[in-house]
Order: sequence, then C-alpha cells, then structure tokens
Amino acid sequence: MKSVIVIPARMASTRFPGKPLVPLCGKPMIQWVYERAVASGACDDVYITSPDDDILSVASSFGAKVHQSRLDHPTGTDRIAEFAETVAAEFYVNVQGDEPLIDLGTIRSVASAFEEHGTKMVSAYSLLKEEEKPNPAAVKVVTAVDGNALYFSRFPIPFPRNQTQVLYKKHIGIYGYTREVLGIYPTWKQGELELSESLEQLRFLENGVSIRMVEGKESAVAVDTPEQAKEVEAILQQMPSQR
Repeated sequence: MKSVIVIPARMASTRFPGKPLVPLCGKPMIQWVYERAVASGACDDVYITSPDDDILSVASSFGAKVHQSRLDHPTGTDRIAEFAETVAAEFYVNVQGDEPLIDLGTIRSVASAFEEHGTKMVSAYSLLKEEEKPNPAAVKVVTAVDGNALYFSRFPIPFPRNQTQVLYKKHIGIYGYTREVLGIYPTWKQGELELSESLEQLRFLENGVSIRMVEGKESAVAVDTPEQAKEVEAILQQMPSQR
C-alpha cells in the first residue's frame, strides 16, 4: 500500500505566529519535524503542505517535498484532504508541524494499523497523568473493547461516579486516514459535538467512521508558545546525535 506522511504547517498562530520557522539549534522547527518523520520509515514518502510561501521555500531548501494548500481551511484535516486530492496514496499519516520531538514508534504504530483490514482512520493515546485530568488542553479519549474510540472530550471521561480503577487515556494528536475517508470528510458540516469541544476528530465519529486507537508515546514538549520552543531547544541540545 502506498502511504504518505503529511506535515501541515502555517505561519498564522494566535499564540505563536511564525512558529514553524522558529530556529531550534540552528534549524527551523519544521525541519526537525520533517527529519523525524523521515527517520520513522513509517511511510513511502513525506511531504510538507502549507499555504505560506515562506514555509514552502524553507522546506524546499532542505530537500523536503512540498505542496501548496489553500488559506481557508478550518482544520488541519481539511488541509490534508486537499493534499490527498493531488497526491494519490492509499493512506496518509498526519504529523503535526509543531512536534519536533515526536516519538518515532508512535508514527510507526499509526501507519502499521492500516495493515488490519477495514481500518479507515487511526489515532493514538497514552496514559493520562493525574494532574492533567482537569486540564481542557489535555484531550481525553475512551475506547471500546475492540480498541476503537467511543468519544473524545476536554472533560475527564469517564466521570468517576464510582471509585473504580479506570485508566484514563490522553489523546495524542497524530492521525492516519485512508484516501476514501479524506475524500468524504470535507462534505460533512461541522457537527454539534465538534463545535462544542473544538475537536475535529469528532466529525468522523458523528458521521459513523470508526477511529482505531493505538497506544503511543506523547512528545516531551509540543510547541505552542515561545517558552515551549525554548524548552524543546534545551532538550535538543542534550541530544547531539539528533543534530
């Protein structure tokens, strides 16, 4: 099966404008993400897609394959869906452009889940830390006995009405999709659940698409702010083999 890792990136960011090009140990952040994606060996190809000429120019300069997307996409998945219209593959893995420390094994686990017949979409989870339960930025997921997602929420789920031992799961923001399901996604309107939680993966559940969940490992730090960029740079400085 032909497969592609797609890294969506854009200059516009409420908390950190221009963050894909912020320098980390002498390289732009998007290059670190790209090199991690390539190093995973999870798919046949790796692309960076962006509406911004600055990002595409820098990505081309370090040898990445690039795709120019429209500016008006409401979510990253809409950007991947546009990419899939141009670059044909059987499935695509969406690696976020602000994850320079993304775990290679997690990328591989998402991609390998498509070996299972009938899988249309995949994502990942890790165990939620106790202190993360009340944090709405830490998205929670509950799964069925077959490993598929039942629901994603910013609220701690399941609610602990009874004092039973439940392993709370934290969603890791990496996705895999078949070309078929990406083709349908833009035709669906944003539903009440997606709009309420501001979680685009709920659009798939609202429209009857099962999401296979695989266990992974979250990044030590994802970059949403300049302070987090400094944290990541400090970690990279302790990893000379990664430079």
